Amino acid sequence: MTTTEAGPTTRWNLSGVGYEYCNCNPGCTCNFSGFPSSSDGSCKALVANVIREGRCGDVDLAGVSAVAIIDWPHAIHDGNGRAVFVVAPETTDDQIGALSQIYTGALGGMPWEILGTTYDVVGLVKSQINITEAGIDSAVEIEGVGRAEGRSMRNPVTDEPHEAHITLPDGFIWTDGNCGVGSFNASAEGVSLDFSDTNWIHYDFSWSN
Repeated sequence: MTTTEAGPTTRWNLSGVGYEYCNCNPGCTCNFSGFPSSSDGSCKALVANVIREGRCGDVDLAGVSAVAIIDWPHAIHDGNGRAVFVVAPETTDDQIGALSQIYTGALGGMPWEILGTTYDVVGLVKSQINITEAGIDSAVEIEGVGRAEGRSMRNPVTDEPHEAHITLPDGFIWTDGNCGVGSFNASAEGVSLDFSDTNWIHYDFSWSN
């Protein structure tokens, strides 16, 4: 996935469901204090976006799913990350081009005008993406690439599901994150991640420029 030229007036909007798995402790402090709570201070993540409604200029993006596999050596804002994007085989060249411009920040708009400056895109993979949507118990399967699955936090005494939300009224990725415990592994284009019992957040998103 590479950045392509586009006029600054190209408008885009995306809304849908996000599945965010990373190597922070559950409740990912990056979202409110800026620095990872991972053991080595890195940020390594698998994030899936299921786009329910969306357009970029004349390109219809409704129904598209995309996954980003990203390896940042330190906090996200320190940059130097490497990202591999995955789209389903049926995703058209026009849709890939539009998503490329959005996810690299070329068209502006939050959160990608910030996130897109923190990594280099090192690969694009076409593979079947299967989402098992079950709220906090959701899972993401990427054929030949990897898998991520989440579950609720548990009450330490009774082991009953323990619901926890992070609410960020001014959050630029999401404003209400349903937080749980997740495990994920993925390997593609030289980026390999494998973590268990770390952060996972399920959320709705609405982004635009």
